[in-house]
Amino acid sequence: MKKEYIIYKLSEEMKNATRIENELFKKYDVKRGLRNEDGTGVLVGLTKIGNVVGYERIPGGGLKPIPGKLFYRGYDLEDLAHSIIKEKRFGFEEVAYLLLSGHLPDKEELASFCELINDNTPLEQKTKMNIIELEGNNIMNILARSVLEMYRFDPQADDTSRDNLMRQSIDLISKFPTIIAYAYNMLRHATYGRSLHIRHPREKLSVAENFLYMLKKDYTDLDARTLDLLLVLQAEHGGGNNSTFTVRVVSSSRTDTYSAIAAGIGSLKGPLHGGANIQVADMFHHLQENIKDWTNVDEIDTYFTRMLNKEAYDKSGLIYGIGHAVYTISDPRAILLKELARDLAKEKGKEEEFAFLELLEERAIAMFGKIKNNGKTVSSNIDFYSGFVYEMIGLPQEIFTPLFAMARIVGWCAHRNEELNFEGKRIIRPAYKNVLEELEYVPLKQR
Repeated sequence: MKKEYIIYKLSEEMKNATRIENELFKKYDVKRGLRNEDGTGVLVGLTKIGNVVGYERIPGGGLKPIPGKLFYRGYDLEDLAHSIIKEKRFGFEEVAYLLLSGHLPDKEELASFCELINDNTPLEQKTKMNIIELEGNNIMNILARSVLEMYRFDPQADDTSRDNLMRQSIDLISKFPTIIAYAYNMLRHATYGRSLHIRHPREKLSVAENFLYMLKKDYTDLDARTLDLLLVLQAEHGGGNNSTFTVRVVSSSRTDTYSAIAAGIGSLKGPLHGGANIQVADMFHHLQENIKDWTNVDEIDTYFTRMLNKEAYDKSGLIYGIGHAVYTISDPRAILLKELARDLAKEKGKEEEFAFLELLEERAIAMFGKIKNNGKTVSSNIDFYSGFVYEMIGLPQEIFTPLFAMARIVGWCAHRNEELNFEGKRIIRPAYKNVLEELEYVPLKQR
């Protein structure tokens, strides 16, 4: 038998070996995807870090949709973000301090923390050379490999004491922007034949400013503040999102920090998680080209109807950026991002595109309710605006998902630290029900 045929044969056999009838999940009361029948997540843990709220439970059963809320360590994200926007300052470092420590820093604590972040932003020469030598056109893959490489240079890599966990957390938060910026500039050089720029991070700049400086040097104050807000909005999203849960599962085995974070990166890389903003951006460009009149509601509704009926665009039946696992009436992150996105569109001369995106948001929600007619309340999520914002800032699609990781590394570290330090910790080990009959072994000669 030819070796090439074996792959085909195995793949065909895999088709049968992986088939599990849907009715079996109901028969054995198995929560597919750790989701209840009403779509809510199965409760698998407790946390003091983040809280995602999109509905209320009705006494006697059922869910009541409510405007979405997101809390960081008990603080409403809207209050944190509005303070940052109003004062026209950078808030990512403040949020990182809050999520890591459990309390808001005073001015002295925040200044010292910012200095610490700044001190740890530069990469060791070996790490820098490693990024230059790494081949590949996916920055998330390079980021994961770079994180695993950091294990080599950490003399206390396996130490899970509180002091060491916090040191590693700060080091990762500090170095993610540098790794991503250098990895993209290397990709730009190796794949697109552009000049190679390795700009060293500058002192006294915020994380957002330093990232933009290292990546493309020139940026406006509003560019940096908008990117900073995006980092704030994506820093944490409860323990149940796929990548954070992955970090907690892996951490519960007491493995090292770098292995746990690399696992989280692998999860976030998936198109159903961190890659959604790219799908929205691609969809938006498609709609710009295929909707002749950007103000014509009937034309937009007709096209969305075709998309939902799997007759247009990628024929998936989806409108990307609409709907969320928890949020129903609204995603607070999308509302907050829209505030600065409107200002940025004005600065960049993109007001017509922004108005089109807003109208698309309105009509997508309306048509989803009309076509699907399933009684489910949906809203836009943060991905609906984030890709457009990244493009206005001048950021390439290759780093959209890495930017998500640059923000979420804070939440990952906070959840890993909690997983390794609460009193009732145990290795996470759920069960799977085997639905295959026992078979009698047949010796090789008789097969």
